[in-house]
Amino acid sequence: MASIQDFNVEIESNRPPIVLAIAGFDPSGGAGILADVKTISAFRCYGLAAITSLTFQNTERVFGVRHQSRETLRRQLAPLFDDFDITAIKTGMLPTSAIIEEVAASIRSRGVKHLVVDPVLRSSSGYDMIDEDAIGELIVQLFPLAEIVTPNSAEAERISGVQIHDDASRERAAEKLQSLGPRAVLITGGDADGDMVTDFLLDEDGPVAFTASRIHTLNTHGTGCTLSSALACLLARGYSMRNAVQVAKNYVTEAIGTGPAIGHGRRPLSDFPPNPD
Repeated sequence: MASIQDFNVEIESNRPPIVLAIAGFDPSGGAGILADVKTISAFRCYGLAAITSLTFQNTERVFGVRHQSRETLRRQLAPLFDDFDITAIKTGMLPTSAIIEEVAASIRSRGVKHLVVDPVLRSSSGYDMIDEDAIGELIVQLFPLAEIVTPNSAEAERISGVQIHDDASRERAAEKLQSLGPRAVLITGGDADGDMVTDFLLDEDGPVAFTASRIHTLNTHGTGCTLSSALACLLARGYSMRNAVQVAKNYVTEAIGTGPAIGHGRRPLSDFPPNPD
């Protein structure tokens, strides 16, 4: 099984995979576009970014947002598609139906080999990051285009309508989500209770659970952003889905465990964890 250490070498071709993050801007740097690009760099890919919303937040809470218009997003994306051969796209905060429609239209018209959809519905502090009407558009427009979607347990419950309380219900939720179009579903369990964390993958080869001991820490701001960006990079590099999930999980686990003690709320992860084997 490979790890992030495999990427700490000179890229022989000098042409790293290009990964585009489409998400919100978190000025604290723990989540959103800044976390995405830092993760993309850690995996030795070249990061591009398009901002869907300016958020006003720190590690303690979200104070407000200013969403971009469909035209503003289009004017960010078009030059990138014109200039770069984008291998993978990761989406995060897509706050409105218009934004989602523009992202889907761009992907359909331009094409992309790998699409990772992180359905960001609510911040860890409880702030809604997407309009209620836009959730349906996210499902209809982007789920069928996605190679994998990566909801946490609360997001999986909200989208699937299945209450997750054990392994069987987690699998039912994943099956419901997969029936909406994505080729694979990864339900992350970090937001659930308990001393063990179970991430559940349902892909074309069936179900598999990844279970590990919970790290009791405040260094959890941006875990979903980091995981989905890592997956986009690994898929861009040709990893199989299951290997990509395992390596991405290793990276996030180490990033949580070695996060800096900065901020007064949910603190950020480490940008370059030393030993995520």
